[in-house]
Amino acid sequence: KHSVVFSIENTEWSSETPKSLWKKIIDEVDDYYGYTLECDGIEGVLEQYGCQRVAMLRSICIKVGVQIQLREYTLESRSRAIFTEDDIVNVFPTVKHISPRATDAFHFFSSGQNKIQQGLLREGYELISEALNLLNNVYGAMHPEIAACFRLLARLNYIMGEFGEAMSYQQRAVLMSERVLGIDHPNTITEYAHLALYCFANSQVTSALRLMYRARYLAIICHGENHPEVALIDSNIGLILQAVEEYDFSLRYLEHAVQLNIKYFGSESLKTAMTYHLVARTHSCRGDFRSALQSEKEAYAIYKSKLGENHERTKESSECLAHLTKQAVVVQKKMNEIYKGEVNSTLPPIQIQPPSLVGVLETLNVINGIVFVQISPDELEKFKLEMSKHQPLEQSGDEKSDTDSKQAEDSDKPSLQEKQEETEAIDKPIENGVKVVDNNNSSCSNNNNEVVVEGIALA
Repeated sequence: KHSVVFSIENTEWSSETPKSLWKKIIDEVDDYYGYTLECDGIEGVLEQYGCQRVAMLRSICIKVGVQIQLREYTLESRSRAIFTEDDIVNVFPTVKHISPRATDAFHFFSSGQNKIQQGLLREGYELISEALNLLNNVYGAMHPEIAACFRLLARLNYIMGEFGEAMSYQQRAVLMSERVLGIDHPNTITEYAHLALYCFANSQVTSALRLMYRARYLAIICHGENHPEVALIDSNIGLILQAVEEYDFSLRYLEHAVQLNIKYFGSESLKTAMTYHLVARTHSCRGDFRSALQSEKEAYAIYKSKLGENHERTKESSECLAHLTKQAVVVQKKMNEIYKGEVNSTLPPIQIQPPSLVGVLETLNVINGIVFVQISPDELEKFKLEMSKHQPLEQSGDEKSDTDSKQAEDSDKPSLQEKQEETEAIDKPIENGVKVVDNNNSSCSNNNNEVVVEGIALA
């Protein structure tokens, strides 16, 4: 690369035209990224790639370090200038730098994440809490890493069934992310979506819907509507609207989610199949069994090709197809009788079962990558009892190893069996604990000696 030195006497920029500037942009993109922009201007880019003008303006301001006045800009206008000198509020340098990191807190946070992935939720929760205390002492009350701790603590409480605590921690994460990262940062959008899920789990449906609308508005400002994250948000909004029986609005968001999933993940993706199933369920709630049958056929074909006929999801889709087919046949027969003018022909009662809040919450967990089993109060008490027994065993094991090491100080040859017992006491997993696996396509199992929680997106 050849660097260009600019000086006060260099006034070439004043004679720059939109055409010459666009030529330089095309050359820079081709030279640096190896990508060819086959457009004759910014208007062509916006049309070809489906970008939003507001999102493009925001990205340019962030990249070049320009702060503009907060007002409504007529970006589509071609007859008059969009910006004036008074619109430029500030110009600030953009500097590449590495933020200092609290080493001890980062170590606790990483260890807590590893413990959680191993299924040791209690130890992971304690390590994350300790990391939060250290971060507060090092950085103060506001910092992005503190927001990450709040987010993880909220997720852990949600997994363990403490929905109220999860919502409380997530509210702090949202407020802190807004303050330190900005209202339109991608992390802030994710925090809003998580808070909406926790509000829905606490039966605050209206608040959850408003938060999801807020997350969608911010995502459109940042990325535009053609973004895979918008597909996930639209799926969430569609499900929540199903819970309040607003099926027409729900169908609008879910169909948009199907289009985005096909575009970014392919027509054979499991995410696309799941969205097809949600669309079919919405059509059936509206009484449109023919459209529901068509959408469910698409979902069944994907599940059958990707997972096989014996998979649980394939069987559920097959049962749904059979039910929809039966309902569609009955309705069509009665409609034909009415058209023929036969007497005493009335439409049969349509078997429409509106989705329950519990069922909608389970589906929300699935599409957001959270699959877990609820622990009953008896199992929870047994889990706490096992934990209280496990801790004294570790302490007694440590005391025993210390005594043995003192007795064998002269020979300095401790027993191999004692070493093995000490290692097993420290590394032994909790039998009645919770095992966590980060895998969206895995299934849940609940045996007598183990509660397995799979498919948990922890961060």
